[in-house]
Amino acid sequence: MQRMTILLPSKLKAQAQRRAKERKVSVSDVVRESLEATLESAETGRRVADPLFTDEAVFSGEAPSNLARNHDRYLYED
Repeated sequence: MQRMTILLPSKLKAQAQRRAKERKVSVSDVVRESLEATLESAETGRRVADPLFTDEAVFSGEAPSNLARNHDRYLYED
């Protein structure tokens, strides 16, 4: 591994420190994992999984491709 120095806003640094403490890992681990996930999704064209669509109690199956355009139909029609 190579050392790198980055500047973070205070709020982001505090969030990273809290997450690291919760998970009992280093802040470097949190930053690496976040950066890897972001870069991987950008390279593959995949979006990070939306928690709404991963919660089977709220949503199951594939979203229709025209959901945004026809949301009223999906919400209010049988």
